[in-house]
Amino acid sequence: MIQDNATVGVVVPMFNAERTIRATLTSICQQEHQRLDIIVVDDGSTDQSASIVASCAEKDRRIRLMRQSNAGVAQARNSGAASTDAEFLAFVDADDLWAPSKIALQLRALQEGGSSVGLAYCWFAQIDENGRVFSLSFRPDADGRVLQRMCRMNFVGNGSSMLVRRSAFERAGQFDPSLRARNAQGCEDLLMCLRIAENYEFRVVPQHLVGYRITNVNMSSDVMQMLRSCEIVLAEFREKYPQFGSDLDAHLVDMIHWLALRALIGGQLYAACDLSRRLFVLDPRTAISRLPNMVDVYCRARLVPRWVKVGVKRMRNKNAKFRPLYEETSW
Repeated sequence: MIQDNATVGVVVPMFNAERTIRATLTSICQQEHQRLDIIVVDDGSTDQSASIVASCAEKDRRIRLMRQSNAGVAQARNSGAASTDAEFLAFVDADDLWAPSKIALQLRALQEGGSSVGLAYCWFAQIDENGRVFSLSFRPDADGRVLQRMCRMNFVGNGSSMLVRRSAFERAGQFDPSLRARNAQGCEDLLMCLRIAENYEFRVVPQHLVGYRITNVNMSSDVMQMLRSCEIVLAEFREKYPQFGSDLDAHLVDMIHWLALRALIGGQLYAACDLSRRLFVLDPRTAISRLPNMVDVYCRARLVPRWVKVGVKRMRNKNAKFRPLYEETSW
């Protein structure tokens, strides 16, 4: 049954996000689905993040600020989820953005699917530090029972893209704070999705309803920590589902390749070389075939001046804006 008046708990883990948190909260507050319980969990910030949230809360009473000593993203999300009795839960990082229809469309997908559907996800646009879109290429279509496909690749992509039933969230054991204790933060979202996929169906909303920010300072930029996190998560499911071993192996190969590209773009040459070496040991054929792409990415990201990129973009399409702002784009 469709319930347009259902309350959605929105949990925003925050650590030193003074540059982006206002824009993130603005995108949440502008949701077409108005019944939101917005919980910002300050994970021990030392900048002006909390003050900015407090000023936003004065203008919108749906916003609440919680504080905790620095305990990591998993514990922050779990604390926020525990503070609301909402039947549906959404999580958004403090530097990401939502399109206005994001929650409404995902909530409808969950409700139309019934209790067997535990998670609805959407496509995401990759945005830079200034909120400008630079990629719309990731457009997965996985739907229904997706455990094997989730073992093969993290098609949900990030925590800001999903809306979950509380019952599915609780059955999955909430977000796992032990990854941080093992110096392996980063793949909490992947682990949550895999655990939900064990018992529930997924639904996809095929629109770019999230602006997922890629920078050199957010968590996913710590490439070696991300690799440790991914290895731990995939090892858990390799033990549970040995029949999906080849999918999990391919997942790890793709993750190492992606992290090597992130390292190259960020100028982390030592990490990029280490990751490339690991990729070659795991899958020499794939490593060799992807080497030209990695060199191309590095040259374009680190060696080509921005004014050249802008000129080439405009020459290709004189009517196109170079990297349009996510907030100013209709999704």
